[in-house]
Amino acid sequence: MDDRTVVAVGALTEALETVEVARGHLYAFHQITGSADFKLEHAIRLLAEAGHQGLAERLSRELLGRNVLPGRWTFQVIEDYEDTYYSVFRDLEREARELTRGLPHVYEADLKRTRRSRGEPGHEASPGPSPR
Repeated sequence: MDDRTVVAVGALTEALETVEVARGHLYAFHQITGSADFKLEHAIRLLAEAGHQGLAERLSRELLGRNVLPGRWTFQVIEDYEDTYYSVFRDLEREARELTRGLPHVYEADLKRTRRSRGEPGHEASPGPSPR
């Protein structure tokens, strides 16, 4: 396969890796927001027990379980992202890898071949047998 194709497919794979990081941040956003909602519920209960019923009721009514975007909780944001953007990106990157015989990380494998110091510890070409 030619070098320009390897570099181009490598760049596309790198872009997908960045999308994977963004997707991970969406999952973190989902989990942190859910955790905050349960912590809010605890704070509401404490406020009510401390005699601040009006504020507790308002927080419960206006904020607890509130959508993070119009009509959406965080799980729906993730679902929309995956259906609208992520899955299309992933599928097209996989299709582009057919240009490198379906192999992932061909560009990085070439870098490893040229940058490692042959014969030096920690520069082995492959993992070899597992140490036990």
